Amino acid sequence: MNSKPLVTVLVVFVALILLAGTCAGGFVTGVALGPKLNTQIASPLLPGADSTPASSGSSEKTTDELFVPFWEAWNIVHEQYVDQPVDDEAMMQGAIRGMMESLGDLHSSYMDPAQYSDAQAPLTGYSGIGAYVNTEGEYLTIVEPIKGSPAESAGLKAGDMIIAIDGEDMTGIAAEVARLKVLGEAGTQVTLTIRREGVEEPFDVPITRAEITIPSVEFEMLENGIAYVSLASFSDSSTKELHAALEELMAQDPKGLIFDLRNNGGGYLTTAIDVGSEFIKEGLITYEMFGDGTREDYEATGKGLAYDIPMVVLVNQYSASASEVVAGALQDYGRAQLVGVTSYGKGTVQNWIALSDEEGAIRVTIARWNTPNGRNVSGTGLTPDVTVEISEDDMAAGKDPQLDKAIELLTAP
Repeated sequence: MNSKPLVTVLVVFVALILLAGTCAGGFVTGVALGPKLNTQIASPLLPGADSTPASSGSSEKTTDELFVPFWEAWNIVHEQYVDQPVDDEAMMQGAIRGMMESLGDLHSSYMDPAQYSDAQAPLTGYSGIGAYVNTEGEYLTIVEPIKGSPAESAGLKAGDMIIAIDGEDMTGIAAEVARLKVLGEAGTQVTLTIRREGVEEPFDVPITRAEITIPSVEFEMLENGIAYVSLASFSDSSTKELHAALEELMAQDPKGLIFDLRNNGGGYLTTAIDVGSEFIKEGLITYEMFGDGTREDYEATGKGLAYDIPMVVLVNQYSASASEVVAGALQDYGRAQLVGVTSYGKGTVQNWIALSDEEGAIRVTIARWNTPNGRNVSGTGLTPDVTVEISEDDMAAGKDPQLDKAIELLTAP
């Protein structure tokens, strides 16, 4: 696996991409991406370029034979399409996009050069509406507005689906592409058409974009002697920030620790291993299984600060990818109880691989990851040890029953 695959965070959204590259998930989009991968793949196959048998599938045809109808269609368009000349580059990109869509995998896709460039913004701050989003469904979906952001001021809520942007229908448009359309210069306006559960008709929400700073770690000592740490993403800086937070908190001799991974859509797998190693002294954090049957193990680093303190991890339906790697390991070892609701359920690993000649990149699923006990969360998520839901009334009243339950568990005699 590449050492630092792109994640998915958002520019102004943090996307839930779960497990991107060696990472889990997704902050890019999940979330803005990390550094560009050096890996490249070959240019589009030309007639006569390869006469070897196809490597997979039921067909016994050679690649030459398989591509005969493709080149026939290519030539027909050039010879007979009414509006000439056609855009060869756009056709090539469309062919790649269609190839990735044919896999039937929501997590494998194509980014054209402009989208790929936008997706490689730094993870620290963005210009946009300020919301965590999920890019894994049919539509771009709000996970949570960032506090004090334009998204929060405009009244966006968790679960809101963005079905149109500035009047452009997003049906059939990849959610990651939709995310990029929402981004823009501070001070400019974007109009989102929202579909909300319980509201009969979609409605428009105009929002003025702003510069957004996304904190990775927030922490405090609660009045009852419980340490609280919230991790928003698994980015480059998360390991250092979390370690510093734990140093400060552990110096105050807390009775217990609450680790909040709610609404955390993932990030780098390497960061997930470091984060899990803060609480697990030795042993597997996760392992990956590849299509050829090989396996790669990721062990605890032994450099943590909180091995023995009683601990509760908060998760919800938007805890995904790298969050599930860490929470799953802590649950398997009995190191911490999970409190909240079932997590997102993304048990696959993706890499963004740059294409030749700056023609964008493909995001391709390369492996499945499992918890130390061999669980894969795809489609199921992690089931909390203690299920606690948060209602609309709770949110409106500023209540957090999940946090309250975590405190209760850690302070019980």
